Amino acid sequence: MVRKGHPKISIVRQCELLTVCRSGLYKPVVGESSLNLTLMKLMDKHFLEHPYKGVPRMHVYLTKDCGYLINIKRVNRLYSKVMGLQAIIPGPHTSKPDKGHKIYPYLLRDLKITKVNQVWATDITYIPMAKGFMYLMAVIDLHSRYVIHWSVSNTMDADWCAQTLREALDKGGTPEIFNTDQGSQFTSHMFTDILKEHNIKISMDGVGRATDNAFIERLWRSVKYEKLYLMPPNDAKHLFHLLDDYFRYYNYKRRHSSIDDYYPADFYYNESQIAA
Repeated sequence: MVRKGHPKISIVRQCELLTVCRSGLYKPVVGESSLNLTLMKLMDKHFLEHPYKGVPRMHVYLTKDCGYLINIKRVNRLYSKVMGLQAIIPGPHTSKPDKGHKIYPYLLRDLKITKVNQVWATDITYIPMAKGFMYLMAVIDLHSRYVIHWSVSNTMDADWCAQTLREALDKGGTPEIFNTDQGSQFTSHMFTDILKEHNIKISMDGVGRATDNAFIERLWRSVKYEKLYLMPPNDAKHLFHLLDDYFRYYNYKRRHSSIDDYYPADFYYNESQIAA
């Protein structure tokens, strides 16, 4: 139903009118060899258990523990460039912004997060598919653990991240602080200008800080172990439906001990209404 190259209606507007997620139109990336796809799946699972492992130790795991005869250059490209992984300790392969992009200070140090819409955070994670892979970006309210918005794409470009941010803000709330890592997508002017337009303070994780991304790393563990590893997606459409089903469960039916066993949605909306 969506027509590319329509003379009057953009793809974004067509998707809005049809209530279709634009990211669902994308095909999974399938350019990597079957060996590389296998290696990435192994690294993805191993990294969730051992997020302190950088390229050298991941190379040891794949060669010594898994028995693959591969060089460290292959692991470095897949780990850093394709999957966008970053160890939680300082090292030579941590994510860096593009030249000319401003780095903003980390604002969450010693900050007590006591209310909803005080701090939102976002990140991107690699999603293995039956054939190929995709990327998932999610925006989460740190106080309530409520997932404000999420999106999938076959590239980690700044345009997709900026679009996902705008969609999250359009859902109603506006945070006081928005926290990201120092990846080039999040330091881009296209992304930070949106936050400035809404008078949102920009916070960026310090390089190698182990606790900065703890909340959203837990979200990645949950969505992968509770859904995607159990039901590997066949294609982009299947992935979208799996994630849509999981995030509804996560927000509305999964109790969280960190918020006194409330559902994130109840916690988020109840406090939002009280604050209003």
